[in-house]
Amino acid sequence: MPKPLKRAPGMPTAAEVLEFIQSSDSPAGKREIAKAFGLKGQEKIKLKALLKDMAEEGLIDGKKTAYHRMGGVPKVTVLRIIEVDEGDLIAIPDNWAEDAPGKPPRLTIREPRGKGPKARGPALRRGDRVLARTEETESGWFAFPMKKLPARTEGLMGVVEIDGSGKAWLAPIDKRVRQSARIAEVGEAEEGQLVIAERLGRSERAGVRVVEVIGDPLAPKSFSLIAIAKHGIPHIFPDSAISEAKVAAKLPLSAEKREDLRHLPIVAIDPADARDHDDAIWAEPDGEGGFNALVAIADVSFYVRPGSALDREARNRGNSVYFPDRVVPMLPEVLSADVCSLKQGEDRAAMACHLRINAAGKVTKFRFTRALVRIAHNIAYEDAQGLVDSGNPPEYLAHLWEAWRALAAARAARDPLDLDLPERRVVLDDKGQIAEVAIRERLDAHRGVEDFMIAANVAAAMALEAKTAPVVYRVHETPQREKLIALRDYLATMGKKLSLGQVITPGLFNRMLKDITDEAEKAQVMEAVLRSQMQAYYGPANAGHFGLALASYAHFTSPIRRYADLLVHRALVDAYKLEQPQPDSALPATSGLSERDRASLQQVSDAISQTERRAMEAERDTIDRYVAAWLSSRVGEVFDTRITGVQSFGFFVTIVGLGGDGLVPVSTLGAERFRHDEAAQALVGTDSGTTYAAGDRLKLKLAEANALTGALKFVPVDSNGQAIEPRGVRPDERSKGPRKVGGYIAGKRGRPGNIRHQGRRK
Repeated sequence: MPKPLKRAPGMPTAAEVLEFIQSSDSPAGKREIAKAFGLKGQEKIKLKALLKDMAEEGLIDGKKTAYHRMGGVPKVTVLRIIEVDEGDLIAIPDNWAEDAPGKPPRLTIREPRGKGPKARGPALRRGDRVLARTEETESGWFAFPMKKLPARTEGLMGVVEIDGSGKAWLAPIDKRVRQSARIAEVGEAEEGQLVIAERLGRSERAGVRVVEVIGDPLAPKSFSLIAIAKHGIPHIFPDSAISEAKVAAKLPLSAEKREDLRHLPIVAIDPADARDHDDAIWAEPDGEGGFNALVAIADVSFYVRPGSALDREARNRGNSVYFPDRVVPMLPEVLSADVCSLKQGEDRAAMACHLRINAAGKVTKFRFTRALVRIAHNIAYEDAQGLVDSGNPPEYLAHLWEAWRALAAARAARDPLDLDLPERRVVLDDKGQIAEVAIRERLDAHRGVEDFMIAANVAAAMALEAKTAPVVYRVHETPQREKLIALRDYLATMGKKLSLGQVITPGLFNRMLKDITDEAEKAQVMEAVLRSQMQAYYGPANAGHFGLALASYAHFTSPIRRYADLLVHRALVDAYKLEQPQPDSALPATSGLSERDRASLQQVSDAISQTERRAMEAERDTIDRYVAAWLSSRVGEVFDTRITGVQSFGFFVTIVGLGGDGLVPVSTLGAERFRHDEAAQALVGTDSGTTYAAGDRLKLKLAEANALTGALKFVPVDSNGQAIEPRGVRPDERSKGPRKVGGYIAGKRGRPGNIRHQGRRK
């Protein structure tokens, strides 16, 4: 911890805070800044406001636990080495987004400070990833490696290609990797097979070596395997975790130690293809115009004890990852798909959240118990909706819908952010082949279950706050000022106003969208509002949930698939004395928070926020590949599309009603030059003024569908449906097919889910 600075007492200026952040040898968060300047009580509250103002003014960036200068680099971060410059290794931040404004800072790698052989650190080369401490000096940025991180398989996973001279090449499956790599050691791999490779030396000329053959790149399960390998998702449980899961699954359930709720007709409403069942609900009128309700959640903390091998693996995974063809669970299947899963007619251990809901939909009372439940029905959303729509639903559903209507009224009064964001759904047949790609229908049944879960999540956060217990909050912060300024400037190009002098609330955006009657324009504004939002994360410091318009929010309802929820359950066990020790078990006795949990709540929150983002990227990549495979037989067709983003090199579009995302390169827009209007999110023709702006709908021809990378490419068409002549194409090239250096690109004659191999151009 930093020592107090020698200075006059009182609040520091923004310049002093910025100087401290830049000069600190360790990460400087709110706590470190307060201690360094000797701030206490009300001064800490003023410091919070000062830091917020500094962030809005573009002076600093980062989280409350580690700030850094805007445009700079965190004190400790992950770097990727990109080149060797006169003997020096040069690195950039590993998470620097391709579409981020400006160029990423370049850091020169220096040997770690210290003496002796341990201080030298690992040998590094181009492409390596390191956890490093960073320092900004007058001479530029420097990095001191702390730990070499495992290599990602991006660019080292691909398909074996053989060129005309018999040489083997690794065609990449990552859309960000442009070039094929020479395979120096092909091993037993054959042409057309999907493989994982490793580099043989620092120089690209050294080539790569095939270390694992996955097989047919278009086999039904290859797309998810690609995502698992590319993102480094742990998918094989260690033997120790499997053994402990089997022991935990045999723990006895006693009605004497738990609240016996088996008499209640509790129902679990889930997707028809759900692999696990975390939650179930029940409600009945209370005779006073309100409702008594119950949200029963799988009691995972009873089975997964802190400090166990099972717990370590769950913490490492952070969450389950869901693909169209499989799930990579956070817990072994004996727990996730069986003992912990709330199945119809089976006695199950549950954490019960009892709710009292008044006629206006407000939760007036809540309490938490460990319970024994027996689910009366497992019902798919569509089936539940059908029973309600029939006009004569069973009583348990009728009561649930009545209680939900009250909750829905309270939700409407709260006015949370309401963005109509379609969700793509890939349906596979019995052989694992793509049967359908469609937009998932949004039903009242979905909304009803969601509102019950939100009510339980809020109750969990408030229950822990009432006991001043540790909380892992689900945080969604108010949009940063710079994002709101960008949104205001963008809306101004459409003749709309956004006053930044008012309090920014979700309802403000809702009213803005509600007043727009033109669907194309509404989609355009909705995209802009979405871009202005912050990314949600987990953390022990409460900053509210802007999107849901809630002051306190935690995740309590999915402990089978989210480690954050498991931590909340453990905190409730401690706070409300719900411990049920198992002295005869080989597992750790406690099911509450361990000392490690308490001491590292910030670190584990950061880690599971990262694993959540990793899962989202992997799931999105896989859906993209399935969609590209689905569209591979439709290359050459014209689709109705909507522009979702604009860059200087072109614009991105999505197929209306399907959601396949692709790029329209600026070079395909014809002979005219286009300038990028960043404020208006548009490309504007320098001669004609022709404009392509975010939200615009237009007809485009699908030119390429690469199932291995998930990339789609579209080109504009004229009034006759013919592709516009690309800029800079020679007459002798007009009839040629896609110009790509290696890889697999869908052809017009391909079958659904199949792709045509293109030879490697020298």
